Amino acid sequence: MTALNRVPSLLARAGTASALTLAAVGGSLVVPGAGSEAAAATPARKALQVAASKKGAPYRYGATGPGRFDCSGLTQYSYKKAGKKLPRTAAQQYNRTRHISARSRKAGDLVFFHSGSYVYHVGIYAGNNRMWHAPKTGDVVRLQKIWSRSVSYGRVR
Repeated sequence: MTALNRVPSLLARAGTASALTLAAVGGSLVVPGAGSEAAAATPARKALQVAASKKGAPYRYGATGPGRFDCSGLTQYSYKKAGKKLPRTAAQQYNRTRHISARSRKAGDLVFFHSGSYVYHVGIYAGNNRMWHAPKTGDVVRLQKIWSRSVSYGRVR
């Protein structure tokens, strides 16, 4: 019997079932559309989810979480939770990633902001020309449109 076929009988046995109840009786929770995405969960996708979960966390210069962040602290924290190690600053993170073109960027890649050759800011690409980041003092972690053309992209190895 497949997991899909077992769900109705598990629900009948469990009554009002939760995911925990299903797990306790050996079943699987089936969510439409989630199977392929869950199977394809990469460290980049997980880091993106971690960053998004920090929405509203206050910015603090030098902070690396879990309750406050600066820009590179958020990316470092998010990737650490996804099982990848990143150095501390935006410039160090830029030097550690594989540089990719804007056309090749994917959700979870890092977005680096430049002034000449100086890397001054980093965020996590979320798709649709938007990123999660910790902007500046007085602000909070949020999703924002990429506002500059002086950016480059890096993929964490």
